[in-house]
Amino acid sequence: MNKVILFAFRGDPMCFVHVLLNGLDMAERGQEGKIIIEGDAVKLIPEMAQPDHFLHQLYLRAVKTDIIIGACRACSTKLGVAAAIEQEGVRLVGDMSGHPAMSDYIARGYTIITF
Repeated sequence: MNKVILFAFRGDPMCFVHVLLNGLDMAERGQEGKIIIEGDAVKLIPEMAQPDHFLHQLYLRAVKTDIIIGACRACSTKLGVAAAIEQEGVRLVGDMSGHPAMSDYIARGYTIITF
C-alpha cells in the first residue's frame, strides 16, 4: 500500500482545498494518505471550524476520516492559534524543535508531498 504524508504549509485556502481533497481521495481508495498542517496553514484550522467557511464540510470529513495527524506545535504557538487548534481536537505535534520531522515519516516508508 502507498503511504503518503501531505505537509501543508501555505495558508491559502484555495491551495489547502487540494490537500483536503487529495487526502480524502486517498482514504476513499484505501490508500494511506495523512495530513500534517504546518507553517501559515495552521491558521486555517480555526477558520475552517466555522460553519460558514467554504472548507468547513471538507474539513469535517477529514477530521471524521482521521486523516489529519496534527498541526505544528511551534507554528501554532508562534501564530497564536495553538489554543484554538487544541480546542478543535487537533493534536499539536513537533519533536524537531517544535516542528514535525519529515525524517520520521520517510523512515517509516512515507512519500512526502508539500503544499
